[in-house]
Amino acid sequence: MIHKIFISCFFVLCSSMLMMGSNTHHIASPDGHIIVTFEVSKKGEIFYRIVRGGEVVLSQSRLGLKLKDVPDMITGFSVASIRRNTVSESWNPVWGEESVIENNYNEMALDLVQKKIAPGREISVVFRVFNDGVGFRYEFPRQAQLGDFVIMDELTEFTFADNHTSWSLPVEGIRFYEGLFRELPIDKIGWASTPVTIRTDKGLHIALHEANLTDFAAMNVRATPGSNVLRAALTPWSSGEKVFVTGVRVSPWRTLIIADNASNMMLSRLMLNLNEPCRIMDTSWIKPQRYLGVWWCYHMKTHTWYDGPQHGATTENTIRYMDFAAKNNFGGVLVEGWNPDWKSWNFDYVHPYKDFDITHINNYGRSKGVALIGHHETGGRIANYERQMEDAFKLYRQNGMHYVKTGYVGDLLDNKEYHSSQFGVRHYRKVIETAAKYQIAIDNHEPVIPTGLQRTWPNLMTQEGVRGQEWNAWNEEGGNPPEHTVTLPFTRGLAGPMDFTPVIFNFENDAMPQTHPNTTLAKQLALFVILYSPLQMAADMIENYENNPGPFQFVCDCPTDWDKTTYPEAEIGKYITVARKSKGHDSWYLATATGAEARIANISLSFLDANSKYKAIIYRDGCDADWERNPYPVEIETREVTANTTLSIPVARGGGGVAKFFKI
Repeated sequence: MIHKIFISCFFVLCSSMLMMGSNTHHIASPDGHIIVTFEVSKKGEIFYRIVRGGEVVLSQSRLGLKLKDVPDMITGFSVASIRRNTVSESWNPVWGEESVIENNYNEMALDLVQKKIAPGREISVVFRVFNDGVGFRYEFPRQAQLGDFVIMDELTEFTFADNHTSWSLPVEGIRFYEGLFRELPIDKIGWASTPVTIRTDKGLHIALHEANLTDFAAMNVRATPGSNVLRAALTPWSSGEKVFVTGVRVSPWRTLIIADNASNMMLSRLMLNLNEPCRIMDTSWIKPQRYLGVWWCYHMKTHTWYDGPQHGATTENTIRYMDFAAKNNFGGVLVEGWNPDWKSWNFDYVHPYKDFDITHINNYGRSKGVALIGHHETGGRIANYERQMEDAFKLYRQNGMHYVKTGYVGDLLDNKEYHSSQFGVRHYRKVIETAAKYQIAIDNHEPVIPTGLQRTWPNLMTQEGVRGQEWNAWNEEGGNPPEHTVTLPFTRGLAGPMDFTPVIFNFENDAMPQTHPNTTLAKQLALFVILYSPLQMAADMIENYENNPGPFQFVCDCPTDWDKTTYPEAEIGKYITVARKSKGHDSWYLATATGAEARIANISLSFLDANSKYKAIIYRDGCDADWERNPYPVEIETREVTANTTLSIPVARGGGGVAKFFKI
């Protein structure tokens, strides 16, 4: 079969080469399914195209860059040399959705020269072709003809073969990527963030994004009305420039995951493979875990971030949460509101409020085996944060703290620059690297969208960048719709771990009665597994867990680090089922969820070890459950299963179910 596919692809390639002329070069994926063709036109313009299994993924798509005060990198190119390489290896992430990642690709690096436009100036375009997609980037060798320079626009195009169905998030009107993904034809996308997920009429799934965003502006895309072309749209500085190219002389990788179906698309690790290996020598302190938070009480307005009679971040309240965490096998407690000044937002990161004894709390937590997780809200005031950041991390290190949640609530950083601009990208990287020096792991809220940097800096453990659970507390339109959480794994989830903050058990909201989680309780359990994060918070107040010990037991048992992940069934915006094997153990955890329609999830358990029997404990929607009318019923049942079992789980509207499997 592979041989036939390769012959088909080769025929398409040869036909293309006859049409384009001899100044073309190509490279195939290791399995021969994907072929990338690079072309230089008679005018010296540069283009690429992608074919998979005889199906055109991208037709002729332009490459190039507009520069400031020097000739553009658009025309006048010729190929000076070509470098090729093949890599076949595996590596072990510090944490993740699997313990071993295969990294197999063929590389073609085209060294280009502009002989007339900018005499002697050299750049390179590098393609890496994997079995599951393609990554390419621009490289800018330092040379007499090209010192430091400024990019004003990136002309990279993605010309799809047809006006396919897409899922995207608009840039305009959306703060911090906290919006709802839209299902639209490609030409209707407008100005959108990446990832953009695309499905063809033949069922091919494509995800467009970027990898290894380092000292560059984040890439968005703009649609061309009436066509199938998306073009790169870099986030600008306030002064209009896009990128100042100085020390780092490469662009991020532009990435396309290409898969036969939605399940395989989500199994791609292409983005991680395009990042650099881990730079932290000792990673023993980086430990995935589930934790509790002094957090939901603020959204329910029973407590306040700032000091006063309802202050949430008190010594007494934190110790109460730590006792509960220790009793139920949670690794930590996040405390927001511990530091002045939440009324002015001119934050102090090294002195706690008087009613928060950080030393006593830390000592108490360590005696219970529970870590205190810190919090640094910046309000987007970068200068204020960077002045104190090192001292703040020193304080945490002195108290044996290894985790901090950072936040950047503010439309502009320092009231001037976009979060996803080169300015923001530089700041976020500075935080990650400085934190690593003090053995601090980061949970970043209001971030630039993830691009796989957790491979290089595994202390970047999770990020928000999503319309998360908090919208179910104060959104005036009533919260996230049921299909939102079965769209996220196929879109934002492809970018990296997301701190969605699942597992709310009490949907009543006295502060805003019309707003609540638009799910069943069983689906809240499912989200704990489906929406991957190595730091996973059980977000509700502990009283609501104490009142629901049966369902809460699943949360207490569920790990956050995995040996293997598989998706038995998945359809964007409709339903999803995921199964994950606990790292270092034989147990498996399964979760399924729906959008707006009820269904019977018939799940093959073929991922279980053959010739073994398992005890399955299943938590599912009760027979009368419905996200709108009756969200709370959860039925718990136990049965014996094997790899030959097909498990049928009735799933309500906006519902879900989970199961854990232990060998017997």
